[in-house]
Amino acid sequence: MDRIAVLVVDDEEQVRTFLGELLGSSGYQVRCASSGPQALEMLSGGSFDVVLLDVMMPEMSGLEVLRRYRASGGSAPVIVLSALSGAEDAMRAMKLGASDYLSKPFSSDELEDAMGRALGTRALVRSSSAVVPPSPPLVPQEEVGGERMFISLSPAMRRVRALVDRIADTDVPVLLLGESGTGKEVIAREIHARSGRRNRPFIKVNCAALPGELLESELFGHERGAFTGATAEKPGKFELADQGTIFLDEIGEMAIRLQAKLLQVLQDEEFFRVGGKKSVRVDSRVVVATNRDLEREIELGNFREDLFYRLNVVAIRLPPLRERPEDVMPLTDHFLKKYGRSYVSGVLELPSEVLRTFTEYDWPGNVRELENMVRRLCVLKDPSLVLDELRAGNRSPASAPSLPTAYSGEQGGAEPPPPTPAPRTPSSTSLQAVEVSPRGEAPPVEPPVNQVAPQRYANPFEMPQPPPPPPSVPEGEMSLKDIGKRAAMLAEREAILAMLQRTAWNKRRAASKLRISYKALLYKIKECGIIDPRASAEF
Repeated sequence: MDRIAVLVVDDEEQVRTFLGELLGSSGYQVRCASSGPQALEMLSGGSFDVVLLDVMMPEMSGLEVLRRYRASGGSAPVIVLSALSGAEDAMRAMKLGASDYLSKPFSSDELEDAMGRALGTRALVRSSSAVVPPSPPLVPQEEVGGERMFISLSPAMRRVRALVDRIADTDVPVLLLGESGTGKEVIAREIHARSGRRNRPFIKVNCAALPGELLESELFGHERGAFTGATAEKPGKFELADQGTIFLDEIGEMAIRLQAKLLQVLQDEEFFRVGGKKSVRVDSRVVVATNRDLEREIELGNFREDLFYRLNVVAIRLPPLRERPEDVMPLTDHFLKKYGRSYVSGVLELPSEVLRTFTEYDWPGNVRELENMVRRLCVLKDPSLVLDELRAGNRSPASAPSLPTAYSGEQGGAEPPPPTPAPRTPSSTSLQAVEVSPRGEAPPVEPPVNQVAPQRYANPFEMPQPPPPPPSVPEGEMSLKDIGKRAAMLAEREAILAMLQRTAWNKRRAASKLRISYKALLYKIKECGIIDPRASAEF
């Protein structure tokens, strides 16, 4: 199998080395150019599937390289890499034929997404040509445009697809609801691919990945000198998504102050950059996604009600995989074919025992977890290495967490019970999902809280915590409501403590797995009197 050829063009040696190692480890054949003229010479004498092109280079700018390359008939997708100095440069790059762009610094996930989009486009171009033989794209043909999530036999996903077909070519905001891993981003890309904006940019912003100040600059851009380090004007993601689609993932994590500014953009289609005095007008379709209950967040004061109603024009709830078990086998077959091509030494089919375990497993991580599990099996080639993990982490459907029923259009959805820890078993691993038991039936937490802590600990992350006070009921001094609140706090304490021990006291990972914000977890830890052993244990 011929490897995908990538040309990296950047005048900074450190950037070339980093991208070369990153892409090389993923199976790409990478060559590098340190200047514009060298890049043009290599492009004229060789065949490349993708070009990663820096804009700001001293001898010849990346935009000039792009212009000359397209003028000479070059058709390979070009991904522009730069902290662009202005929206005009970004738009000019797109007009010159850039297929995508990434603002420095960017994550490996963002690069992988951009490569997937570029290679998907390249695969379609090549398939229409009888002269150039097609090379394998990064993703299967059926995934281009988001088709992966529509490999489905379930009525629930067919209803989702029908709704996407109806609203894709409109400009109404779309609210995507669902647990992590159900494919909200894939559906957002499908909406964009089926709309009249399909040839314009699709910009993704993860609202949970950046603190409020940086997120504001990322969304709306900033003027030169707006804050320390703002050495040049920078367009925001809304500007770069002009005439296209902007996808705001994890919208429930956005700070209240920024929610007000987002509401202004939705209402007036204009905003001010950070430090700016002139309004900027944009025409961007907004698609947002969350795994939170936004109506509950409104009650808690964490989300603006007016913004919720502005976004909730069309809401699409993506069902978790446990609600559509008939899709497990088609998705497994799809991922097996995908990674069977990526890993030559991988398995081409799974034993019946593994397939049976797949159908019985609850998949708390949904489609993303299923994909990663199939990928792991293709690499390890030993199903026994994952069977114990699946069996140990399995849960009954009655105990699986779900979104409120209000998400699917019903009224009066009950608040889901708080997560409680799963009993530790000899075969459980660090990847085992959190067990969520029925209300009022929390399993025991290890180590027992009534044990006396020794003076020294082999593992400080497992130091026993001081036991919480029992939920006593002094006569005439506590109402039934107060008793319920206290019992709930004790249950929360046990769940938080178990998750902290399971994640080696990594509070951010624990907050993510418990589906609360990092700040909320810190508050709960203090409220419940949980002691961090790393600050108190003797080594």
